[in-house]
Amino acid sequence: MARTVAIPSSCGATTPRTIRAKLLVDGAHYEELIARAVAKAEVSVWISTANLKTMMVEAPIGSRARARGKYVSFFETLGELARRGVDVCILHASPPSGPLQRELARLAKNASGVKMRRCPRVHLKMIAVDGKLLYLGSANLTGAGLGAKGDGRRNFEMGILTDSEAMLDAAQERFDRIWRGRECGACKRRDKCDEPLDALAGARVTSRAAKPRTCRSPSSPR
Repeated sequence: MARTVAIPSSCGATTPRTIRAKLLVDGAHYEELIARAVAKAEVSVWISTANLKTMMVEAPIGSRARARGKYVSFFETLGELARRGVDVCILHASPPSGPLQRELARLAKNASGVKMRRCPRVHLKMIAVDGKLLYLGSANLTGAGLGAKGDGRRNFEMGILTDSEAMLDAAQERFDRIWRGRECGACKRRDKCDEPLDALAGARVTSRAAKPRTCRSPSSPR
C-alpha cells in the first residue's frame, strides 16, 4: 500500500514522497526479513541494532541440518554470505551478550568476513539488503526480536519493509556517516567508546549497491 511520507535528505531539506511499504508484525520479521530477504542477499546486508545477542535461524534449505529440523546461528548465515562476497556490516550500541561472545569465538573463522563496529549512541534498528530493500522498525538483532522463535516466546515487534529508493538513500547515508565516524567529532559520549569510529582506518562502507546517491535539491527529478 502506498503512503506519502516526509523523507529528510542530506541537503537539509524534507521532501514528501509516495512510497510502497509493508507492515511487519511479530513473527513476520523472521519469515519475510530474515528467512527470505537476508538469506538471499547477493551484494550487501547492512544492519543497525541497539542490542546484539545470540540468534538462531533455520538451517539452509537443502542442507542435512534443515532436513533434521536443526537451527543454526544467524552469524553462520552471515558468514556464509560474506564468503560469497556479500558486504555484511553491523553497527551496534551494546557489547555482544556473553553467549554471543562465546559463539563469535567459536565461529571466528567461519564468520570472519562479517564486519562489526560499535557506537554507544546507536539506537536505530535498520536492515538494508542489496541496496534494494529496507527495514525500519523496533526489532533488535536478537533471538526474541528477529530470530526463529515461536509465538508466545518472541517480542511484540512492528516495523515497515519498503523498496523506496528515497528511503534507502536516506537510511543508508545515515548508516554510512555513523560507520565512517562522521558523527564522532561533535559527540559528547566519546569517552564511552572502546574505539571511536573516526579513529578507524578505511572506515567507509564500500558496497556498490548500497552506495548513497548524490545529494539533490528537493525539486530535482530522480
